[in-house]
Formats: sequence, structure tokens, C-alpha cells
Amino acid sequence: MSLIDLTHSVVPDLPVYPGDPIPRIEQVAELGRDGFNAYCLCTGTHVGTHMDAPLHMIAGGGFVCDLPVTQFIGRGRLIDARGRGVVTGELLRGIRIGKGDIVLVLTGWDQHLRDDTYYRDYPEVAPDFAHELARAGVAVMGLDTPSPDRPPFEVHKILLSQKVPIIENLTNLEALVGVRRFEVIALPAKLQCDAAPVRVIARVSAVTPRR
Repeated sequence: MSLIDLTHSVVPDLPVYPGDPIPRIEQVAELGRDGFNAYCLCTGTHVGTHMDAPLHMIAGGGFVCDLPVTQFIGRGRLIDARGRGVVTGELLRGIRIGKGDIVLVLTGWDQHLRDDTYYRDYPEVAPDFAHELARAGVAVMGLDTPSPDRPPFEVHKILLSQKVPIIENLTNLEALVGVRRFEVIALPAKLQCDAAPVRVIARVSAVTPRR
């Protein structure tokens, strides 16, 4: 088995969604002076690779800390949507999506993280794609873009209303192309908030050679 990290590092110059607070990482104790190192982190909950909980878009929806841990680990399904401006339900044809699966959408957009276009021109997920995932009973949807949609955020509401959390700003999904079986482990900080940073890894058990 091998582990693949799908998470952006949180660093002081990490780009954030327009209007969100920039993460501040401040060293508050030094080894030579205090006998230990310690840091203070001040950040918005939607920084970097993070998980949206239902409360983010649904009135009365649950916090991140209300989500059951059983949702955070599951069989992975990769949807290769590279080169598409819209991720439609057509991409799910012939792919077995089942209850409890964690569906990851590869667009390749993470390569633009530090470009001015990242938060402006990202590909969107179509409502029919979201409805298919909700009907299948997936545990989580994740993607390598800053959002699955734009105002009025229909896709967010389709998924979060069905208690399907959304992981945004994934990276390195290309490493899963050609992988036959993998498990996703996505553990968010247990915060009483609408979203939380999440460390996402794929545990790979078998690989199909690339052609």
C-alpha cells in the first residue's frame, strides 16, 4: 500500500477566497529563548484544503463537529474532468458510485492556485452531477477547485441539504489517474464551525498500469 497526500499546506502566503482573512502564523515562543517552540494560528475556516459542513449553506445545518466520523473514510472514486468547463452527470456514466463512497473530481485546476485566475475562472459542477451523487448516497464530494459553483450556489445546497459535505481546494489528484482501488481518508478539525481545514490522503491498494 502507499499513501498519497491530496492536501495543500497552510502557509502565510496561501491564497484565500476573495474577502476571506489571510492566514496568520506567528511564532510566540522560541526554543533558544523559552525552551520550546510554539506558534499561534489565526485563519478563516475556509483556508486551503477544507471541508464545508451543512451549516455553511443550509439554515439549521450541522457544524463540522456534528458530522459522523464514519463519513470521513470511504472507498474513493475519481472522476476525470480535465479540460471541461462544466462537470456534468454525463461523466458518471459507466462508473459505479455507491453509498458511502468519497467522490473526487479531478479538473487540474489546482495548478492555478497562485494565479489571478484561480478564484475567478474555475470550472463548475453542474446540478445534475450533484443530484446523481446525492441519490447514490455518497459520503463526501471533493474537488481541486475553490468551489463547485458560483452564486446562488445551487450545487452547494443540493449536496449540503443531503448532509454530503464538500471538500474544496484539493491537490495532486493526478496521482490517482490509473489507480484501480483506493480509499480516501479525510479528517477535518473537530470544530463547531461551518467548515474546517482537512487533511486528505488516498490509501492506494492497487494500480492499473497507464497506457
